[in-house]
Amino acid sequence: MGGRNKNSLRIIGGEHRGRRLQFVAPEGLRPTTDRVRETLFNWLQNRIQGARVLDLFAGSGALGFEAASRGAREVMLVEMNRHVCEVLRQNAALLDSPDVDIKVQQRDARKFLQQSDSNSFDIVFLDPPFRKNLLQPVIELLESDGWLADDALIYIEQGSDEAEAQLPSNWQPLKEKSAGQVRYQLIERATNVSQ
Repeated sequence: MGGRNKNSLRIIGGEHRGRRLQFVAPEGLRPTTDRVRETLFNWLQNRIQGARVLDLFAGSGALGFEAASRGAREVMLVEMNRHVCEVLRQNAALLDSPDVDIKVQQRDARKFLQQSDSNSFDIVFLDPPFRKNLLQPVIELLESDGWLADDALIYIEQGSDEAEAQLPSNWQPLKEKSAGQVRYQLIERATNVSQ
């Protein structure tokens, strides 16, 4: 993997608003932009307080740390790059608060979902590296293995030139937007949809 150069991101809302965090940027890492994050967290504003959040392809941690700043009670950051994880742990320590439990797991997202004990999360962020065909298998594991609360919200970010993932029949799209080369959407998991 190329480089351990550091960049920074700014938390845009909540308790740590304005705080800058350093992150490692290996090749292919593209943190969710401030504009997209602002839109996403506007969508989530009524559901983030006290939520259990899973950031499955954490990268810079922009989404997970933003959730922690805005009142999530638990944030699980999953990232397979060791150097990136080291910096995620440092940033989690900087944001240490008795009101939120931030954990970092160095694991491949699919292996994490296959080998960990499932916990039901209220909000899941899916922002995998583009054009690696990671989204579909992860969606299937999330739905089949008990990772989602009954009314969980799932955020998906992908390249605008990528084929849309096939969603389970009980995943209902709520919002969708595009920004540059990125398409992003918010989906709600329903439990009473006929299969």
